[in-house]
Amino acid sequence: MARRIAKDAQEAIATAKFIRVSPNKARQVTNLIRGRHVDDARRVLRFSERAAARPLAKVLESAIANAEHNRELPGDELVVVRTWVDEGPTLRRFRPRAMGRATRIRKRTCHISVVVGRLASEGS
Repeated sequence: MARRIAKDAQEAIATAKFIRVSPNKARQVTNLIRGRHVDDARRVLRFSERAAARPLAKVLESAIANAEHNRELPGDELVVVRTWVDEGPTLRRFRPRAMGRATRIRKRTCHISVVVGRLASEGS
């Protein structure tokens, strides 16, 4: 589902698609940073041992760069406003089993989106 941000909004978005991490596992990591200041979110992701933390950190850095470069927002005032994980296409593989049978293996992918912005109370 495409989400757009208004031209005059004090927010910026970044998305990473087709990440080879299960959406449920990625959602557990996104829940850790939602609503936090970007410096705090970076710190949480740096010390998280989850596999989804590394791609999520890259998306966060991209959203911060988009806010600073495209929207001209100060980087030290940014907060993770929204984050969400959508399910991507599933790669289907087969594993041989006993007596000539096969079992399906589902390798799931996800799309990670992060929106950073300024809080309304901080501005003006």
